[in-house]
Amino acid sequence: MKPVLLLDVVGLTPRQVQADVTPHLAALAARGGMSPMGAVLPAVTCSAQATMLTGALPSAHGAVGNGWCDPASRDVALWRQSNHLVGGEKVYEAARKLDPSFTCAKLFWWWNMGAAVDRSITPRPYYFADGAKQVAIYSTPPEYGEAQERRHGAFPFFDFWGPKAGLPSSRWIADVTIATLEEHRPTLTMAYLPHLDYDHQRFGPTDPRSVQALREIDGVIGDLVAAADRNGAETIVVSEYGIRDVSRPVHINRALREAGLLAARPTPKGDVLDTFASRAFAVADHQVAHVYCQDDASTAAARELLAGLPGVASVLDQDGKREAGLDHPNAGTLVALSDPDAWFTYYYWSDPAGEPDFARTVDIHRKPGYDPVEMFVDPDLKVPALRVARRLAQKKLGMRYLLDVIPLDASLIKGSHGLLPEDPVDGPIWLSSMPLDGDLGGDLDGGLDSNGAVPMTSVKARVLAALQR
Repeated sequence: MKPVLLLDVVGLTPRQVQADVTPHLAALAARGGMSPMGAVLPAVTCSAQATMLTGALPSAHGAVGNGWCDPASRDVALWRQSNHLVGGEKVYEAARKLDPSFTCAKLFWWWNMGAAVDRSITPRPYYFADGAKQVAIYSTPPEYGEAQERRHGAFPFFDFWGPKAGLPSSRWIADVTIATLEEHRPTLTMAYLPHLDYDHQRFGPTDPRSVQALREIDGVIGDLVAAADRNGAETIVVSEYGIRDVSRPVHINRALREAGLLAARPTPKGDVLDTFASRAFAVADHQVAHVYCQDDASTAAARELLAGLPGVASVLDQDGKREAGLDHPNAGTLVALSDPDAWFTYYYWSDPAGEPDFARTVDIHRKPGYDPVEMFVDPDLKVPALRVARRLAQKKLGMRYLLDVIPLDASLIKGSHGLLPEDPVDGPIWLSSMPLDGDLGGDLDGGLDSNGAVPMTSVKARVLAALQR
């Protein structure tokens, strides 16, 4: 098989590939081929990656978002990592059937734990019995990750997510990818570069800081392409979605609670969403929200409420979900889509007395919805560095503490995603060192959709075709 480097450059769109801003990407496109790629709904990381890995829609693979409410346990969980949660044959499983000597390194792509690959690294903190958390990575085999951290330093976890999120995490992933290409020579090397996600959501995709982020990630990609060339590998660049400007947060759960549909349990540490007592509640995920209802009456009430809620563009029922490729038991009874300039918060309390203790912390697992405001330090803190220093001192002394520096001002967010793009050039990208007509598999039959875009469902077949060139 021909070696392939598969890069997931989150948030990259065809419109952004310009010689004066992204010269390395532009050169790769001129050498091979570039096309818009059709997005899936919801246009979010876990759904898009599952579709690229399997060639299936969320209705088949079950990753209906970055998180969902489990139908049996009624637990809401985001950012699950088990590869077994994604239904369907993955690209690395199919490749090994074609060639038993096939090997794969999967670096920070999601759905990583338990994946049938030879080498992998994914972020995975340690969680201790006293409630403490220590950042760490999980790798297969363990000594592979240990060797990378000895060589490149500890993974910069706080640059991967949170107020410090920035280039160092993508740079570390790229350095490990280059070392893996050169030392282990996998047949398929998969690397996830999240850098554009941060400032594009903080400030909007056209802000000068976001344009600078494009220049920065382009330099990283230049190093990766050079390493692929040295090792005889083709390079494929994909993305999951494009990020658009937004100006309106929509507090969907507050509306459901004020209507008597959502219930929260008072605790000594604030209100906690009660998924059993709630007649309807939403798992907010950028510009898409899965709304879970108890029965027909609550479904009708929630649909009527959301249809009139400012910032909600449409509400998908069973037929709508089927048409959108979201008809799966993991999906909400209803799926709300925001207006293009709006996005959904997870906030379910209005009274400050009900604010849960995790609200002002970076906590991607306890919040029943995605919280992009975790990328900011509260601007109302007079000396935020002093707050952080005090909390870290408490940690060193063995005390229980909360790093409570995150604001609750959703208006800070200026970029979001989740909807299908209005113009394909503002959506995901397919970019390859191979000509576009040269990376088609035998069963792809030309391979472009009605908008002239590469279907996201064809990524698996295209990667397999590139491996067999």
